[in-house]
Amino acid sequence: MIDLYDPDGYVGGPPHAALAELRRTQPVYFQEMQDEPGYWAVLKHADVVHVAREPTIFSASERGVMLENLAEAQLEMMRNMLLAMDPPRHGDFRRPIAPRFKARVIAEMEPQIRAICREIMAAAADQGDVEFVHDVTSSLPSRVIGQLMGLPVDDLAMIHRLAEMNTSSQDADYVGDVSQSTIDMAVYAMQFAAARRSEPPLPDLTTLILETDFNGHVMTDADFASFFVQLVTAGNDTTKTMLASGLLLLLQHPEQLAALRADPALIPGAIEEILRYANPLHYFRRTATVDTELRGVQIAKGDKVAMYYTSANRDEEVFDDPQQFDIRRSPNPQLSFGIAEHFCLGVHLARLEGKVFFEELLAAFPEIELIGEPVRIRSNLNNGLKALPIRLKR
Repeated sequence: MIDLYDPDGYVGGPPHAALAELRRTQPVYFQEMQDEPGYWAVLKHADVVHVAREPTIFSASERGVMLENLAEAQLEMMRNMLLAMDPPRHGDFRRPIAPRFKARVIAEMEPQIRAICREIMAAAADQGDVEFVHDVTSSLPSRVIGQLMGLPVDDLAMIHRLAEMNTSSQDADYVGDVSQSTIDMAVYAMQFAAARRSEPPLPDLTTLILETDFNGHVMTDADFASFFVQLVTAGNDTTKTMLASGLLLLLQHPEQLAALRADPALIPGAIEEILRYANPLHYFRRTATVDTELRGVQIAKGDKVAMYYTSANRDEEVFDDPQQFDIRRSPNPQLSFGIAEHFCLGVHLARLEGKVFFEELLAAFPEIELIGEPVRIRSNLNNGLKALPIRLKR
C-alpha cells in the first residue's frame, strides 16, 4: 500500500500511478503517520475545491497548513501568515495589500523583470555549463521579491537559502530544520521592520504593510515577521521550482520546446501546463471543525484533511489525457495557485516571471542540453528539483 507521507516515496518523482489508482478506488484516503494522528488525503479535483471553499468546516488556522502538528509557538506564528488565516481575519489582512498585486500593477514590473532576466542569462552564458536550479532560476524570484519589499541586495542570497529550508527540510542536503530556518527568517524580518520604521518611508510593499490599518490592527514587528516569512518563502521557492521543473519538462518534450521557440505566444499556456503537471507544492492541510462527510467518508471534528494538488491536477474527470504534458491544453483549471479565498496573492507576479524568464531563456540560447541526471528534493511537500545540470549554448 502506498505511503503518501513518506518523503522517500517522492525522490524518484511523485507517485502518480498510485495516486491514479487511489482516485479510482479510495479518493478520500486515510494515511497513517508515525507518532501522531494520520490524515485524510483528498485526491479528486472537485473535493479539493470543496475543501478550499468551506473554511468554516475545514480550517487553515485551527492547526496550521502542515501535516505535522506544530508546537504552540510555531502554530501561533503560522496563524499570522495569510495562508493560515480563516475568515473574516484573512480578508481583513489580505484586502488592503491585494491592490498591490493586481494584474495591471504587476504588469508595470515587466521592464524590471526583463532586465533582471537578461542579466541572469548573460551570467549563465559566461558559465556555459550550469546547475540550473541555483545558478540560473534562484536569483530571479529573489531579486524580484527584494525589489518589491526594498530588501538589501546583499541579504538576498541568505534569504533565499532560508526560504529553501522552509519547504525542503526533509532533505538532508538542506542542513537545519524548518523551525529554525523560519525563526531565523522571522528574526531577520523583525530587525528589518524596526530599521525601516526609523527611516523615511519608501514606495514599496514593506512600507504598505507596516503603515496599513488592518481593520483596527496595525502590524507589530512580530506580526510583520510572520507575514514576511510567507511572502518571501512563497515568492522565492515556488517560483524557482516552477522555472526549473518547466525547463526539464520542455527538454523531455523537445517537440513542444520547438513549438515555443517558433511561437513565444504559447509561453503563457505552457506556464499553466507546467504548473499543472509539476505543481510546486504537493499539498496544504486543513483541520475539520465539525463532524462532516466527504464522498461518503466520515470525517470527525479535529481530523487532519490534506488537499493534494499533485493528484487533483491529474484528475481524469477534469483533464483529458491527464498524464500527458501538453502546452496547448485548454481549458486548464489547474489548482497549483489554490482556489477560493486562499487563491495565491502573487499569481500575476508568478505568471509574469515565468513568461519573461522563458522568453529570455529561449531567445538567449538556441541550444539547451541536459548533461546529467536531475536530482529531486526529498520531500512530501516540495515537488521540486535540487539539481539540474544544463549546458547552454548561444
